[in-house]
Formats: sequence, C-alpha cells, structure tokens
Amino acid sequence: MARPDKAAAVAELTEQFRSSNAAVLTEYRGLTVAQLKTLRRSLGENAQYAVVKNTLTKIAANEAGITTLDDQFNGPTAVAFITGDPVESAKGLRDFAKDNPNLVIKGGVLDGKALTADEIKKLADLESREVLLSKLAGAFKAKQTQAAQVFQALPSKLVRTVDALRAKQDEQGGAE
Repeated sequence: MARPDKAAAVAELTEQFRSSNAAVLTEYRGLTVAQLKTLRRSLGENAQYAVVKNTLTKIAANEAGITTLDDQFNGPTAVAFITGDPVESAKGLRDFAKDNPNLVIKGGVLDGKALTADEIKKLADLESREVLLSKLAGAFKAKQTQAAQVFQALPSKLVRTVDALRAKQDEQGGAE
C-alpha cells in the first residue's frame, strides 16, 4: 500500500503536469545548489523547476496522460513545469546549459506532444509569443494598407480614363 506522503507527492506532480503548458526533463548531476538557484531564476516567472523522484514522477505523468516520457525517467531528474510562454523557459534552459554543461536536457512535452532535446533547442530559437504576435499584426496592417491603396486607385483610375475619353472626344469634335 502506498504511503500517504508518496500519494500526496504523486497527486501534486500529476496536478503540475495537467496545469502546465509544457514540461521539460533535465539531468542536473554535478550542479551545485547555487547553480540550481540561478537556473530557476533564468527560467522566468512562468516556470517552476523541481528536483523529482523518477518513480513518483513517472506515475504522476502517466496519471496525467503523458506516457511518452517513460524511458527518460532515469538518473537524477528535475522537471521544469512551464505554465506561460514555453519559448522563454526553453531559452533559459538552453542558455544555462551552454554555460553549465552538467545540465542535460533529456526531453519534454508541449501541449501533450512529446519533444526531444533537439526540438526543445529549436523551440528556444523561436522568438517570444509577443514578438511573433506583433509581427503578425504588422503583416495584417501592411496587407490592409495595400488593399486600401488598391481600392483608392480604382476610382481615380476610372476618373482619369473618363477624362481621357472626354478629351479625345473633344479633340475629335473640334477637328471636324
């Protein structure tokens, strides 16, 4: 029978998996407590980095419906639970791993889809959600401006064509 403290830990981890947009598994072997504190700060406000027990975390992930991470629960494992923009946290992990090679990104899950370590690094190369949305808004605005210019050009072109026809008729009428 499961001990109450382990059952509570599994329930808490299950809730974190369910409420997170993304979760990234890392191996932290060789990192000091000070380095882990720095890593937690570099992940941003919307991420929580927790050192976990593999067996309990595997059970919690399965209860949350995530079975794609089962083979990655080995060795010293910590999970970054991300509730906000996953790009910001992925950048924090990538940058920290560059400076501290002891941090190894194992893989993760984003909105229920499994991610490899390489895919997490590609995610870190993306621009933030806000930047992408502002670029999209700028593209829409540019297209609207182009459409407005086309719609304004049509009547003025029609007026110029009618004026040219009148001038031609006046010329022909005056030549007779």
